[in-house]
Amino acid sequence: MSQGPPTTVLSADGLHGSLGDPLMEVMNFLNEVTSRHPDAISFGPGRPYEGFFETARIGHYLDVYQRYLSQELGRTPDEVRTMLFQYGRTNGQIHELVARALRNDEGIDADPDSLVVTVGCQEGMFIVLRALFRDPTDVLLVSSPCYVGITGAARLLDIETVHVPEGASGADLETLRRTVAELRAAGKRPRAFYVVPDFSNPTGSCLPLPARHRLLELAEQEDLLLLEDNPYGFFTRSGTGLPTLKALDGRRRVIYLGSFAKTCFPGARVGYVVADQGVRTADGSRRLLADELSKIKGMVTVNTPAIGQAVIGGMLIAHDFRLREANKPAADFYRENLAVLLDSLDRLLPPERRERAGIHWNAPEGGFFLTLTLPVPADNALLERSARDHGVIWTPMNHFYPDPDGGGRYQLRLSLSCLTPQQVAEGARRLAGLLGRSCL
Repeated sequence: MSQGPPTTVLSADGLHGSLGDPLMEVMNFLNEVTSRHPDAISFGPGRPYEGFFETARIGHYLDVYQRYLSQELGRTPDEVRTMLFQYGRTNGQIHELVARALRNDEGIDADPDSLVVTVGCQEGMFIVLRALFRDPTDVLLVSSPCYVGITGAARLLDIETVHVPEGASGADLETLRRTVAELRAAGKRPRAFYVVPDFSNPTGSCLPLPARHRLLELAEQEDLLLLEDNPYGFFTRSGTGLPTLKALDGRRRVIYLGSFAKTCFPGARVGYVVADQGVRTADGSRRLLADELSKIKGMVTVNTPAIGQAVIGGMLIAHDFRLREANKPAADFYRENLAVLLDSLDRLLPPERRERAGIHWNAPEGGFFLTLTLPVPADNALLERSARDHGVIWTPMNHFYPDPDGGGRYQLRLSLSCLTPQQVAEGARRLAGLLGRSCL
């Protein structure tokens, strides 16, 4: 029997260093735990609740968008067909619709030309980082703990990240100012600070309004750009939210990262970047940062799929460009889940009992997440035991710290977004069982 050609085996040492980073294994590990314990109640995923999705509505929104193209914009049938089936404008087709929604929902008055419609918010992060970070001395500042998507993107691009510890109400601004000074003294350039002011992932913290103004002032004083990510701003316990940094941004210090994953549906994979900063070219002319991002996007995804944009565009039109109002049922649902989780924990782990054991948690004013602190390590081993013996899954917080030794060892994240109130209550009961065995 003849032998086939020798199998090619690549050395891991010859691949990009990010592939050996434990950060890259976080989602795989959580997915493996979930697959091994399918009957467990999972507080792990941060995805929206699927009960609000109606498959029949997808066709309806496509029809709405096609009518908009033909009746409002006067496109011919051939032009409509091309816009739905062909490669499209690199910066996106629905930028004007998104700009109208931002004006209504967030008070952000963005020129449509300053928007880049992206393949989810993750692509937006990637192209913004690639555009802004030129030299090895450029540093990205991130809150700690932090959403792994931004630190993962920075790792893939070989961008140094420096963490700024969060306080109870979000980023610690004095620590941020001190960190900027220390980096400059070391010959580095703090280029941008990534921040989620509203109900951040993973802690659920919310930056108060006075601190938002101070952060904008600090950014101006320190020549720092702010990368504002806002997936959870609609989902408040009070029903009304604080103004975004971008809505308060009078000096164009804020690059705004947005997505329709939580407010419409994640499967469309449509996000956007508001990049209205000016860029001065070598010949003295000016253009928008959005145009520079478009060049990078053209080399990464070419464009954002037209069908996904059409469905989201149809949703925006159908709801009169007011997604905050359209999301009120979802906001009410998440608010109930948060109340059920907080009430269940308080009832199952009364104050005297939990204080004696060293167990405590925060009470966010909205969003999808809260953080629970234990007297024992909330590590992968405890998670495995939790899923196997108690039928409940959560996320170890140490995964969200940019520095592997930076914290979170005794904390876990609970996500309440994709469960029913009944599942939340039962999951809290199972979690209390685990803590009774492990901590009390």
